[in-house]
Amino acid sequence: MPLIIPQPLYNQLRAHGEETYPHECCGILLGNSDADHLTVCQLIRAGNTRTDSAHNRYNIAPQELIAAQREARKHNLDIVGFYHSHPDHPAQWSPTDFAEAHWFGCAYVITSVDGDKTTGHAQLTNSFLLTGATEEDKAFIPQRIEFDSPASK
Repeated sequence: MPLIIPQPLYNQLRAHGEETYPHECCGILLGNSDADHLTVCQLIRAGNTRTDSAHNRYNIAPQELIAAQREARKHNLDIVGFYHSHPDHPAQWSPTDFAEAHWFGCAYVITSVDGDKTTGHAQLTNSFLLTGATEEDKAFIPQRIEFDSPASK
């Protein structure tokens, strides 16, 4: 099941990682899903509330999640995923990312951002689909990212 995202939104989530470097950025992906794919229609930047280790952890405040759900409903959309950056680390989920992932059927997009401790440059961006139905059987599977234009819908 690929993640379909317009190129401008993809560019925005990568830029967000560069702007927050050397800390992790995070955000929410709104869109639609069906049995074949997840389609991103809107990106919501979120604040990283992890003040203890923002360089290698992120947390989205519950109030921001509720606001995102309201925004999604207003436009007949759903939360279809989340994104965050990995400063100076690969675009691969970590054990912490896995332990804190609970939105089944959603995409978890990770961008590696390398830099010189002041300026970051987005490198690879990967997506992982959280599958399963319970904490005991959940798994991340690699998810292909495809680009689409909003005008083509």
